[in-house]
Amino acid sequence: MARQSIHNRRAGRGSTGGGASWISYSDMMAALLLIFVLILTYSLYQYFTMLETKTAELEEQQTLLLAQQVLLNSKEEELSSLQISLDTKQQELDEANAQLLTREQLLALLQQQLEDKENELTLATAKLEEQQIALATQARRLDDLVGVRTNIIRDLSSSLTAADLKAKVDANGSIVLDSAVFFETARSEIKEEGKALLDRFIPVYLDVLLSDEYADFLGEIIIEGHTDSTGTYDNNLKLSQERALQVALYVLNMPGLTRQQKTLLQQILTATGKSWADLIYDENGVEDAEASRRVEFKFSLRDADMIEEMQRILLENELDLEE
Repeated sequence: MARQSIHNRRAGRGSTGGGASWISYSDMMAALLLIFVLILTYSLYQYFTMLETKTAELEEQQTLLLAQQVLLNSKEEELSSLQISLDTKQQELDEANAQLLTREQLLALLQQQLEDKENELTLATAKLEEQQIALATQARRLDDLVGVRTNIIRDLSSSLTAADLKAKVDANGSIVLDSAVFFETARSEIKEEGKALLDRFIPVYLDVLLSDEYADFLGEIIIEGHTDSTGTYDNNLKLSQERALQVALYVLNMPGLTRQQKTLLQQILTATGKSWADLIYDENGVEDAEASRRVEFKFSLRDADMIEEMQRILLENELDLEE
């Protein structure tokens, strides 16, 4: 088209001025159109270049966004896993707190039980100390008792010997007097010979037993009547009781007694008959009828039951220790 324009210009050089003007205008328009096309082409090039760049950037951003979404999903999964772990740990913590509370309660219960045991131990210790004191007291009293009995037997023996009385004191403190001296056969009235013996014997006997040294320890004076096995037990029981009673009444009414002695005797003197329940046998195992017919003077000390009491306390101590 440019060539055509040049040709036209050459061909029309001889034409009129109006034709030349038209050719110049058309050339200018063609040039403008060419410039427009070039600008449009460049603009389109720039547009598509920028479009490709933006598209690439958008794709890159989409890829980055997708990666971030994947990372976000991963983080959400981790967060969910952490939440589950946290819930598990919280549950374990709650269980641990519950167990801790239970252990604290158990510890408090054990502490209370320990305090109770300590209190029981304190009480048991105090009780044991009391029992030990009681045992020591009982032991001292038993020692005194044994010593007192021994001393009484010793003093009775020496006093009877000094008074030329042939009555013998045995290891228990019993004194046997021959019944034949006091009574006729099958009779309970005291013979004069018996009264004379009692008049000599009783003051010596009471001087020892009712002395200030032994009076507080004395629990009982027993007069026992005994018979041999001749006759029935019932008759002999009655006879032995009557004989013991007659001797006791004679002792209580002896003129030589002081009022204090008589008052004390009324409190501690007893009489009993044994019939032939306690016979005497010789070395061959045969009844010694003469020895069996007798009157015995016995005494007991006020604390004679202390041995049984000590045995009871010892048994209680053993039971307490076993517990």
